[in-house]
Amino acid sequence: MTTVPSTLDAAAPPIVQRVAAAQSAVQALGPELASDAASGNFAGMLSAIQSAIGQLNGQAAADAAATTSTTSSVQLGSLSGSTGSTGSTGGAGVGASATSATGGAVTGTSLVADAVQYLGVPYQWGGTSPSTGFDCSGLVQHVYGDLGISLPRTSQEQATMGQPVADLAAAQPGDLLFFEPGPSGPGHVGIYIGNGKMVDSPHTGTTVQVETVSTAPSAIRRIVATTPAGSGAGSASPASPVGVPSSLAPLFLSAGATYGVSPQLLAAVAKVESGFDPSATSSAGAEGLMQIMPGTAKGLGVDPYDPAQAVDGAARILAGNLQTFGSVPLALAAYNAGAGAVEQYGGIPPYPETQAYVTKIMGLLGGTGS
Repeated sequence: MTTVPSTLDAAAPPIVQRVAAAQSAVQALGPELASDAASGNFAGMLSAIQSAIGQLNGQAAADAAATTSTTSSVQLGSLSGSTGSTGSTGGAGVGASATSATGGAVTGTSLVADAVQYLGVPYQWGGTSPSTGFDCSGLVQHVYGDLGISLPRTSQEQATMGQPVADLAAAQPGDLLFFEPGPSGPGHVGIYIGNGKMVDSPHTGTTVQVETVSTAPSAIRRIVATTPAGSGAGSASPASPVGVPSSLAPLFLSAGATYGVSPQLLAAVAKVESGFDPSATSSAGAEGLMQIMPGTAKGLGVDPYDPAQAVDGAARILAGNLQTFGSVPLALAAYNAGAGAVEQYGGIPPYPETQAYVTKIMGLLGGTGS
């Protein structure tokens, strides 16, 4: 896991922040420069470092523009979770200073949904906003702030908030994952999505992205209290016709972000295909949550009865259909009847089942396919 430099308290005077940031950067370059930094002889190096960082940030911005073009179709819609005024975030599991500005209920799913909207924003050391970029703790602070929860600025301070979680197996969407510091700086922090993945802003030259958690976190903290299963607060908004179960929402968010497919579209397909039943098998032999045929599942390398693998496979299929046909209705028709049938008829095939399928899903999506 790449470590990321810390930033001073945002309340520090700007010149103090700049000098301290420069010294940290110089120290990270090696023992010789660290010696100069310790003696205070780094005025010339400050200019060189700032120039180098400027060049890197320019490249990161260009990369971000390209990344954003592939993720702009991710529309979270009603997967964002309920943020009504039915409760307070001041309950169990919330740190003393992690107070809600709105007084509304905040769920782990809604935190993940908010974080995913910043995919493609460039990494910026000390950055705290989408207009200038984020570092890892700046992203965390901003996402929680979007939903009215105040967190400290640095990862070290954030690691003292909320309640500890034993390990990754016990982690829930919205939990904060912390990683051990490296030799040149403090640790890293990301927001857990579920299914072994997190949203984070890793380091200079990258952007906010979805990453697999490949290293065991040194600490996990839960800022938002866990919602009891079946309560509905962790699922989609009550106004949503999709009604996503809270256990599945992270899978749709993660796969949607990875393949540039609307998470709400994935959820609507799952609802119509199986009624969110991972063990479903159709009379035609389609299997699992996303009703993937065995031969197709084999080609994708997924187990259709494993919800995470099924959603991943379906997202890949829909992403390919969207690229080929350029519209959600045609992509859905191809998912149901096959791409060959859509090509043969130059549109939605005249099959009653397929036409009803497309109509039903588009109705769930409000006719927009978002």
